[in-house]
Amino acid sequence: MTLDPNAVFLIIWFIVILIAAFIEATTMDLTSVWFAVGALIAFILGLLQVSVGIQVAVFFGSSIILLLSVRPIAKNYFKTNIVGTNADRLVGKVGSCTKEIPAGGRGEVKIHGSYWSAISSGDDIVNVDDKVEVLAIEGNKLIVVKV
Repeated sequence: MTLDPNAVFLIIWFIVILIAAFIEATTMDLTSVWFAVGALIAFILGLLQVSVGIQVAVFFGSSIILLLSVRPIAKNYFKTNIVGTNADRLVGKVGSCTKEIPAGGRGEVKIHGSYWSAISSGDDIVNVDDKVEVLAIEGNKLIVVKV
């Protein structure tokens, strides 16, 4: 018993859809989803009894076109975890301690008229009115060192 090549490719397209969708669901990279769409288009063509050569050409053509044209737009649309701030401009600036920062603890500093929660990077206690330099920013806290 021999299978019709069209029937074999229907199975292949279905497997490609499942594998590409699984890879996309686990990586969320917006790469393999376009191959799932291309396989879906080829699967529909297979149901319509279009020749296998055209199915393969449409699969590769549509997948690559979607990958190159729609992926950049979709990646920009789904960028939600990037928050633009000007806080990084504080790194290297000197401010004044307004609430004592114990060694390994939290305190508060004032820089450019704004109050920030701060942690000392050293083992020294930073007293009120001591000058501090900002080394880094972690979340909403400044990492400072006494100068």
